[in-house]
Amino acid sequence: MKVYFDNAATTPLHPKVFEKMQPFLTENFGNPSSIHSFGRKVRVAIEESRELIADFINANPSEIYFTSGGTEANNFVVFGIARSELAESGRNHLITSEVEHHSVHDSFLELAKNGFVINFLNVEKDSIIRNESLLQYINFNTSLISLMHVNNETGAVSPIEQFASQLKQKNIFFHTDSVQSFGKFKIDVKSSGIDSITASAHKINGPKGIGFAYVKSGTPLSPILFGGSQERNRRGGTENVAGIIGFAEAVRIAQDSMQENNNHVNELKQRFITGIRSIDKEGIIINGGINTSPYILSITFKSDHYKNDPEAMLMFLDINGVAVSNGAACSSGTVKPSHVILSTGYSVEDAKGTIRFSFGWQNTFEEVEYALEVIDKMLKKFK
Repeated sequence: MKVYFDNAATTPLHPKVFEKMQPFLTENFGNPSSIHSFGRKVRVAIEESRELIADFINANPSEIYFTSGGTEANNFVVFGIARSELAESGRNHLITSEVEHHSVHDSFLELAKNGFVINFLNVEKDSIIRNESLLQYINFNTSLISLMHVNNETGAVSPIEQFASQLKQKNIFFHTDSVQSFGKFKIDVKSSGIDSITASAHKINGPKGIGFAYVKSGTPLSPILFGGSQERNRRGGTENVAGIIGFAEAVRIAQDSMQENNNHVNELKQRFITGIRSIDKEGIIINGGINTSPYILSITFKSDHYKNDPEAMLMFLDINGVAVSNGAACSSGTVKPSHVILSTGYSVEDAKGTIRFSFGWQNTFEEVEYALEVIDKMLKKFK
């Protein structure tokens, strides 16, 4: 049996998404910037997709900017807002956390090289940012705060609406990386007061290579790409038309099946947790605290119980048909301990024994049972 439990890295393309994309890979091939009929037809399809995605998060279509994915979207927002605010108001203080995805974390590190003052918030074992930790670092010079919604490695859910409400009163822009929550959690940007969110299609059974940034109207935003007038002069480059069409279809499907999918994956996750605890109650730790996404399960195999070797453990699971990861896919190919897990206070040896299992609507209870059998064999091997 082959089991894919790495849905936080990417998800299989939904058949209906592929079907919707096909005409825009063949007969509807026009450049949306062209004024002739071929271009106009494609432009209409893009704007209809923009409207659908905007409606899904209660935004205005003009506030949606298409990008190549979550990484570009995060760079687009972080650099765009930080640089604009520095130029307009002189504010150069930024806040983020130690457990952000690299596309946010490393963007802040790059800004630090260019004169920005950065505070990286620490977290506790559950990898959730505490409100009191955030408030103590805010000052008159703070322009932007970026904190993720659902952690991509532990699944921990942060109270972004609470953060947004407090920051709105302080005239500080608030961005949240929603790549792991978009299409799985209800997000209403107007009622929450969030200034910016980012998302990626391939996390919700859409195509790779397409994402978007929502940026509230009136938010200062300078481009990071130059040489094109697309996306209202904010993001140059010919649009990924088929990707945009596929993204919109994936959003439509997610909207129709969100609650059903959430219930299903939550049942899978709970069965998995029950099963893993029946294998070993003492030598494992379930990460992320009590409020985690049903789609992500992070487990640490304690180094005083097991001889942790991340590469060998992942290889053992893979050889036996179970696909998982030990962290973000953007860090795949390395066996370095995750910066997220280390930030929560784990030792290097414990961090090496941390594995992420992430679920999708297509997974089954039969797959969970098979994976548990393989894990049981693996733990006996590494005891």
